[in-house]
Amino acid sequence: MSRIMTMLLTILIAAPSFAAEVPKTEEQKTLYAVGMSISKSLSVFNFTPAELEFVMQGLSDTQSGKKSDIDPAQYTAKIQELAKTRRKALGESQAAAGKEFLDKAAKEKGAVKTASGMVYTSVSEGKGESPKATDIVKVNYRGTLIDGKEFDSSYKRGKPLEFKLSNVIGCWVEGVQKMKPGGKSKLVCPPNMAYGDSGAGEMILPGATLSFEVELLEIVPPAAATPAIQTGTPATAKPADAVKK
Repeated sequence: MSRIMTMLLTILIAAPSFAAEVPKTEEQKTLYAVGMSISKSLSVFNFTPAELEFVMQGLSDTQSGKKSDIDPAQYTAKIQELAKTRRKALGESQAAAGKEFLDKAAKEKGAVKTASGMVYTSVSEGKGESPKATDIVKVNYRGTLIDGKEFDSSYKRGKPLEFKLSNVIGCWVEGVQKMKPGGKSKLVCPPNMAYGDSGAGEMILPGATLSFEVELLEIVPPAAATPAIQTGTPATAKPADAVKK
């Protein structure tokens, strides 16, 4: 509960009526950055101005030590349920845009829409044998939302991702098997081939259509694989319930 209250505290920073001077010192900028960072976590609630007033009232009363008949500890489950409901609603509101994005991608030159609904486009062909779902592969990739926002990139981390292909989302399992080492491709993944109604992390909402640029570096021989093979990052790992199946 303390974590949730800490996040709500940042609303005080962002609200225009409580606007402070522009941060100038490094400490002030650091505090401002804390507010910006935590504020992103609150975006899932998508508060209306009227709802924000109640949030601000609770914040103000708590900070001033004013007694209240409401025990925040009793509302932990309801806060979590509200976040879940609002997150799902945000995803549903983008469903039409996701479908439009997928349809547009399928019409691009060289694009192939498969029976699963994903769109595969070869950017450059590699050489050799294509990997099987049971193989361990090493890739570089960049993942974006339909609005172009990047949510993950091995390039930025400066380290390729190595994993057993069957352990990641369906779109990757199907798409990477069409590639050859040294090749690059673009994968546009419909929700049912990505994270469906669950979403992943803060940026990938339920029902999200995702786009990936993938570079297959190599098919790793089992003997040469790293001791702890990754099952994918939050942007590519198969949902936990699917892994158990």
